[in-house]
Amino acid sequence: MKIKVLYEDSNILAIDKPSGILVHPDNHGKDKTILDLFIKKYPKLEIVHRLDRETSGVMLLAKNNKTHECLKQQFMNREVKKTYHAIVSGSVKNDRGVVNKPIGRSPRDFRRYLSGRGARGEMREAITEYKVLKRFTITTPKPLLNKEGRNSSRPAKGEWPKAEGVNKFTYLEVKPKTGRTHQIRVHMKYLNHPIVCDSLYNPDGICPKGIIRMALHAKSIEFENLKGEIVKVESILPKEFKKFI
Repeated sequence: MKIKVLYEDSNILAIDKPSGILVHPDNHGKDKTILDLFIKKYPKLEIVHRLDRETSGVMLLAKNNKTHECLKQQFMNREVKKTYHAIVSGSVKNDRGVVNKPIGRSPRDFRRYLSGRGARGEMREAITEYKVLKRFTITTPKPLLNKEGRNSSRPAKGEWPKAEGVNKFTYLEVKPKTGRTHQIRVHMKYLNHPIVCDSLYNPDGICPKGIIRMALHAKSIEFENLKGEIVKVESILPKEFKKFI
């Protein structure tokens, strides 16, 4: 797999991560990761921050330990500016908003995190700003239900059931001010507007036609390089986002 390099200097690499590839090895260790693809050319490469497997977009990598520590400190001090684009279920009421809700663990699923009532364990501060870019009302297929009344599967691309319904979606610009695991996904779920095609936080939701992966994209990141220069790196929108909007 060839991955596009968006920015590079003697210390830092910024790549355009595709949806569907892991950053770190999982417990199975079978799938190729971002590190696997770059470690031969950059043997001292270190991961600075994470993107979930299904999230695409800008990702920073450090070519040495000194740079890793420098960038990690910027993340810890909340000096790195991150902007994401997301498509969520439903029509978000307010044009702008801030979700300031700590995140803990879900009591029902060890893979999930949770804001609000029911969250367990250590509650970590989490702040997410959002802005509505566009609202949509779209005729979409109704979900395929199993006998228990739950969505049994998502149709493959081009294989939509005949029954249709009218559904609303919102296209958002999202700026996380903290860096918690699954933060944007959890906060959108808290607002009752989960990200479309998110199998973990929106398993029974409708996927708009043409969207076959979680609709979350890291659009840009702004940081300071080791020369003290402010660098902003941007990723173009995935083609499925462009078609939708």
